[in-house]
Amino acid sequence: MLGQRIHQARLSAGLTLEALGQRLGVTKAAVRKYENGEVTPDSAKLLAIAGACGVRTEYFFRKTAVHLNDVEFRKQSGFGVKRAEAVKIRVTEKIEKRIELLNAFPTRPIPEFAVPDGVPEKVDDPEALEQIADEVRQAWSLGLNPIGDLTDTLENLGFMILAVNIDHKAFSGMTAMAVTADGQQYPVIAVSTSWPGDRQRFTLAHELAHVLLAGRLAAGIDEEKACDRLAGAFLAPQSAVIHELGERRHRLEPRELYRLKHEYGLSMAGWAMRALQCEIIPHSSFQSLMRMFSARRWKRQEPGEPIAAETPKQFEQLVYHAVGEELISEAKAAELLGIPRMQFYRERCMEPQDAAAYQ
Repeated sequence: MLGQRIHQARLSAGLTLEALGQRLGVTKAAVRKYENGEVTPDSAKLLAIAGACGVRTEYFFRKTAVHLNDVEFRKQSGFGVKRAEAVKIRVTEKIEKRIELLNAFPTRPIPEFAVPDGVPEKVDDPEALEQIADEVRQAWSLGLNPIGDLTDTLENLGFMILAVNIDHKAFSGMTAMAVTADGQQYPVIAVSTSWPGDRQRFTLAHELAHVLLAGRLAAGIDEEKACDRLAGAFLAPQSAVIHELGERRHRLEPRELYRLKHEYGLSMAGWAMRALQCEIIPHSSFQSLMRMFSARRWKRQEPGEPIAAETPKQFEQLVYHAVGEELISEAKAAELLGIPRMQFYRERCMEPQDAAAYQ
């Protein structure tokens, strides 16, 4: 188990056997022996491995083991297989912490996710996705208004939402089903912290759509396009789009798209697409808008203030819940949050943070 953890930590850090060996002052053959379980590194060497791989030493001894099933990435081809594998390992490590925390509670403190009854067993018409989005919103009592905090909404439905620091623009997010040794299952959505909030929100909605539509799309329907359509309809329902823009328009003003972006958390380009999908503007007007976006380089970065990033909060909240109920110790809480114990103590007591104390 220790060897496997060392192997996973190295891959997560994007290090080769040789690169890790250089940081440790040993040969790559020695690192391979650590990973194969032929040699057990002493405490000093294990501490050095943790530092080189950017993990805490507790990671190597964590007993909770999780397997990720049905992994789907939202990425471009430039991301590569090795980077994808590193993301999976990093996500697995974060999920293990969360499940270890959940196991400290006498009863499961988060709901078990279930696909709403409004999602049909077979979807054979892309236009039906508009109605499905409305049915899902109704089942979850979301109404037709903007969803202020999408991460919080999904966490309260039973999803584990992770924000992962991946410094690569080709990666947006991934979905998976985390399965524990005793058969417990948790749906997982991970999004990159490198993107602005509107991109993160669309990624969350897109990955949610993958979960809702899994195994339900008829042959011939493009899954990625269907998930994009459902994501857009979930964030900005058809009736809301018509209410905001009107039933028929010749053209849309960038300023109104900007206002709607900040109200609904859907990008300006996303609103233009929703206007096209809801038949408010003709395709020629949409193409004209996209040409303007390209000419002004808005496809890379839209103008004005960006949407605030989505921030998962449930894990930290449950850590403090568990400490308050004496289900875990302060030391375990600090370990789960990945911070020094004294820092956790100060934060728990709401003491002013002295930055110099942690340097």
